[in-house]
Amino acid sequence: MATLPEPTLDSKQPSARDAQSGLIVGLVCYLVWGFLPLLFHLLQDFGSVAIVANRTLWSLVFVGIILIVTRRFADIRTALADPRTLRSMVFSTSLLAVNWLVYVYAVESGQVLEGSFGYFINPLVNVAIGMLLLGERQNRWQTVSIVIAIIAIGVQAIGVGGVPIIALTLALTFGFYGFFRKTAKVGSASGLFVETLLLTPLALGYLAYLFATSGPGLHADPYHLALLALTGPATAVPLLLFAFAVQRLRLTTIGMLQYLAPTIQFLLAIFVFHEEINAIRLISFALIWLSLAIYTADSIARRRG
Repeated sequence: MATLPEPTLDSKQPSARDAQSGLIVGLVCYLVWGFLPLLFHLLQDFGSVAIVANRTLWSLVFVGIILIVTRRFADIRTALADPRTLRSMVFSTSLLAVNWLVYVYAVESGQVLEGSFGYFINPLVNVAIGMLLLGERQNRWQTVSIVIAIIAIGVQAIGVGGVPIIALTLALTFGFYGFFRKTAKVGSASGLFVETLLLTPLALGYLAYLFATSGPGLHADPYHLALLALTGPATAVPLLLFAFAVQRLRLTTIGMLQYLAPTIQFLLAIFVFHEEINAIRLISFALIWLSLAIYTADSIARRRG
C-alpha cells in the first residue's frame, strides 16, 4: 500500500463545493490504494525486493517530473539542507522501505488478508504512538477501542497459528512513518521524492546485481516493464489525490474513508486471491471492526460536541 501523509486541517468548515470535490477525489484515492494488490500480484514473478527497487526508481522519475512541471524543486533543496528535516526523512525512508517490502511480500505470498488486518489496526497504532511518545491522553472509549484491538490481535495470532508478523510490521512501520513524517517540514510530493532519492542507491545496486547474475529477465519484456513503470504513478498519484482531498474534507470524513482501502483488500483476498479465512480469524476481524466503530463514533461525537 502507498504511504499515508499526516492529515492537517484547519478549523474552517469547507464549502459544499469543496467538500463534494474532496469526497470524490478522496474516494478515488482510497480505491487506488485498495486495488493496489492487483498490480503487485501481476508482478509477483519478479520477487518483492526487485518490485520495491523498481517502484522506488519509477516513483522517483514520476514525482521528479511533477516537481519540474510545478517548479517545486526548491522544496527539495530546503529539505536536504536542513539537518533536522533530513534526519527525520532518513528514519521515514527506512520505515517506508520495510513497509513496502513487507506489503509486496504479503501479496506475492498469498497473505493479503493479514496485510489488510495490519492496515485496519493502523489507526489505533497511531493512537498508541500518540499516547506513548507525544503524551496524548485518551478518553474512556478510545481506551476501550485499543483494548479490543489488542484482543483482536491475540485472536488473530491464534487464527494464523503464531504472531501475525506481517500485520504488526505493516501497522507499526506505517504508524511510525507517519510520526517521523509529521516532524519533517516537507510536503507529500517533495517528501516522497526525497525518500525515493535516498533509497535510489540501494535500488540501483540491487538491480545491477540482479542483471549481472541473472540477466534482464522479465525486465526485457515490454508488458512487464510497463507494469513496473506503472508502480511509479500508482505510488505517487494517490498521495497527490490525498493531499487535495485532505484540504477539502473534515478530518472525521478522512478518518472514515481510510477504512475503504483495507476493506477492499480484505474482499480481494477472499474473492479474487481465494485466501482461506477460518472462524477464529473472522472473529479477529469482527473485533477490530468493533474497535474501529467505537473509535470512529467517539471521534464524531467529540467533534460535534
